[in-house]
Amino acid sequence: MSSRREFIRSGALAASAGIFGSQGLAGEAKLSSPVTSPVKSFSGDRSYAATATPKPWSKPQRKTVPISIDVHSHWSPEGYLKAKAELGRPDFLDPINHDMERRKNLMDAMGIQTSLLTLGGFRPWQWVTPEQGARIARVSNDAAIQAHANYPDRFIAGIELNCSDPDGSLKELNRVAGKRGMVCINLPTSLAGRDYLYEPVFAPVLTRAEQLGLPILLHPLDGEPNWFAGQRLADAYSGTDPNATEVGRRFPGLTNSLGNSLEIGVTIAKLIVSGTLDRYPSLTFIATTSGGAMPYVAGRLESRSGNIAKRPVYSYLRRFYYDSLTYWPPSLRYLAEIVGSDRIVLGTDNMYGPGTNQMTEQPHSIIDQADFSDQDRDLILRGNLKRLFKI
Repeated sequence: MSSRREFIRSGALAASAGIFGSQGLAGEAKLSSPVTSPVKSFSGDRSYAATATPKPWSKPQRKTVPISIDVHSHWSPEGYLKAKAELGRPDFLDPINHDMERRKNLMDAMGIQTSLLTLGGFRPWQWVTPEQGARIARVSNDAAIQAHANYPDRFIAGIELNCSDPDGSLKELNRVAGKRGMVCINLPTSLAGRDYLYEPVFAPVLTRAEQLGLPILLHPLDGEPNWFAGQRLADAYSGTDPNATEVGRRFPGLTNSLGNSLEIGVTIAKLIVSGTLDRYPSLTFIATTSGGAMPYVAGRLESRSGNIAKRPVYSYLRRFYYDSLTYWPPSLRYLAEIVGSDRIVLGTDNMYGPGTNQMTEQPHSIIDQADFSDQDRDLILRGNLKRLFKI
């Protein structure tokens, strides 16, 4: 009897220790190697939610001389502001935004060596005529070329195109391509919900971008016609402030914080399942807002999309570079685990408006807190963009 009890006891201990493989549990007598415990437990009070401190992105970063390259910053050159005002739709950004000497000094204080200049979310492409759009794109690109000429090691730029006019976009792209400092193309994810990127009429622009080896930076447009899910993210249940300032009313409720993340995620998904990435195998994209929702939902997309994509979803994710704007260190670590540290680049979303307060004042902080190796940290701060932009 005792030997029988010992046998039962030893079997129970073996099962609780996890030494039976999954097939063994189904009735086969095969044994597998012992299951090792994770190196670190994240249970309960060990979780990030239980241990985090407020606003980790504002924690002082390592002291440094200006070394990094910022892929996500906005400006509004004088000619751009003037052209919009003349059309009766002035931009809300302060002209101090294009004071390049001031901008350079603020960059120095943040440890940023070089900024990529791009127009912001209120680009006018959805409401301009082809002629108006061509003029605005031209004056913006010429101003960026001049900014680089004046400060060649401090400013580079994305080529601005009036994407509502594919013919005009192709003409402007050919005019500007090859100019010093113009290292990528700045395109919106959609135009008031219209997925222009996948329309056959826009294909020549993508073909030319691929031929030129110019990456495409994806950034959503702002304004009510572009709000993801429309008013659903701007209602009272979304935290909309009825007493918000004029600037605050431009980004009500969850339209920017959540809406832009969903917009970027949807754009990446459509580039995959539409076959666009397969048709342009050498075309590279830069996803702002760290790829939005996509890195987290990519597995679900692969599982539930009915094999729409030609290849597994994960095999497309390294066609993109992702800015570092996750705001939480473990989120950035997760992104690196999914796409690789060689696909993450510094982003700030800074506009360098009045005062000293900027969207991201400690741009290296989250990267520092994510505890990357020195090699990976340097890749994210500057190495990846040096390679991508050939600078």
